[in-house]
Amino acid sequence: MTEPYEAVARFDALIVAGPGLSRDQPLRDAVRVAGGRVLASVDWEGALDQFEETAAEPLLLLDARDVDDQRLASTLYRLDGIATGRNLAIVAGISPAQIDIAGAGLIGRRVDLLCDPTLADWAMAISVWRAVNGAQLRDHIAENEATRLARLNEEVARIADVLARLSRPQAAHPGEPSSVADARPVYAAREDEPIAIDAGEIRQLIRARRLRDRQFGKGLFEDPAWDMMLDLFAAHLERADVSVSSLCIAAAVPPTTALRWITRMSDAGILERRPDPFDRRRAFMGLTKSALDGMRSYVGAARAMGLPLA
Repeated sequence: MTEPYEAVARFDALIVAGPGLSRDQPLRDAVRVAGGRVLASVDWEGALDQFEETAAEPLLLLDARDVDDQRLASTLYRLDGIATGRNLAIVAGISPAQIDIAGAGLIGRRVDLLCDPTLADWAMAISVWRAVNGAQLRDHIAENEATRLARLNEEVARIADVLARLSRPQAAHPGEPSSVADARPVYAAREDEPIAIDAGEIRQLIRARRLRDRQFGKGLFEDPAWDMMLDLFAAHLERADVSVSSLCIAAAVPPTTALRWITRMSDAGILERRPDPFDRRRAFMGLTKSALDGMRSYVGAARAMGLPLA
């Protein structure tokens, strides 16, 4: 079903929704709120043909919650390849049970995953995409939606700033290392004396962090990046694999928030994704070599200074 073009539309969108297009109306509404037009809305059977026949460069909106695992896995992989080749962005709505399939199939750099999204979630994700691409919002966007969007933009900016400071050297006060990376030679053990780190010690630290939530309630101590890094570091020491869905649980924040952190930390070179050799519908996450070196140096620095791990 094709949507009539609007004279004021500032971007195009292609919608892929569940059987019988039962999920496409919220996406249509979200596109209109953000000032765009819907080129077409198709079900998952016709998704690939429609996408390949589309000459425009639309934002691809996927609602995967009604799709069976086999079709989802095969279609996502191909859609992601086409979108990556054409440098197109994807916003996908998934269920919690589909996190691993989506994490394995959508690996492009311009992917935003939403877990059980509402209309407001779709509208905010599309509006943030527009803001990043330099477009302005429609004047009639509801005030409460604008407020939520502003908060989300602030959070995105904060995440980007944190990751930028982790991955790039910065000016420091005299006598201090200029970045996290620069601190490694000061405290790292000699190559012939590797730092002995027990996975149980890291797991104890994680349990202590969760204890705070039980005592004071969730949301007060949210630190998803560090929680995920601790979980992956412990798993590395245990020689265990961590799926995308497991890492989202370790982040101790809503799945959509965790997925966005995973994307940004991967872009910053902190996390890396490895396909499951036995099941293409799943991928494993891990710390990159530089991030592992940083975690070891952190433990060494804390011990050298007589500080507890935190």
